Amino acid sequence: MTHEVSVATRHVMQANKSKNTKPELLVRKRLREAGLPGYRLHWKKAAGRPDVCYPGRKVAVFVNGCYWHRCPYCALPMPKTNVEFWEAKFTRNKARDERDQRALLEQGWTVLVVWECRLKGGRLEPTMRELVNEVTSASKREGGKLRGVGAAAPWKLAQRRKRLKRRLGSR
Repeated sequence: MTHEVSVATRHVMQANKSKNTKPELLVRKRLREAGLPGYRLHWKKAAGRPDVCYPGRKVAVFVNGCYWHRCPYCALPMPKTNVEFWEAKFTRNKARDERDQRALLEQGWTVLVVWECRLKGGRLEPTMRELVNEVTSASKREGGKLRGVGAAAPWKLAQRRKRLKRRLGSR
């Protein structure tokens, strides 16, 4: 089943950058400032072409946009029009992310996922400290680890989901 989109929507979607986004540029700048240059960008030899890749350490960093990758921290609404198309689009995006992460993990890589929202406001410094620590402590021997960098504690995330469900249920 194919979903048709308007020409205007198609142009808007094509205008969205997939490489060198502001969050990605920020992460790269902070990694260099922390003394961690020498990464590869969108390295073709790594599954999913990670945004930042340290082949020697076997570390892959994905800088995910909250909207396109459906951030678990942001309660982003589904678009109101052409809902079937958007549900299918977001499902494909998430499935692709999971497939790429799984492939890297099976090859012994440490996979770090940084969400766009974790790079804003007061979350930037702790998130970057955590990312730098993860990159510097990673070794080829340990590999096969998936981490969400800048993630809220699991119990806080559960509380946030409960509040959101209550709020949405009361409408």
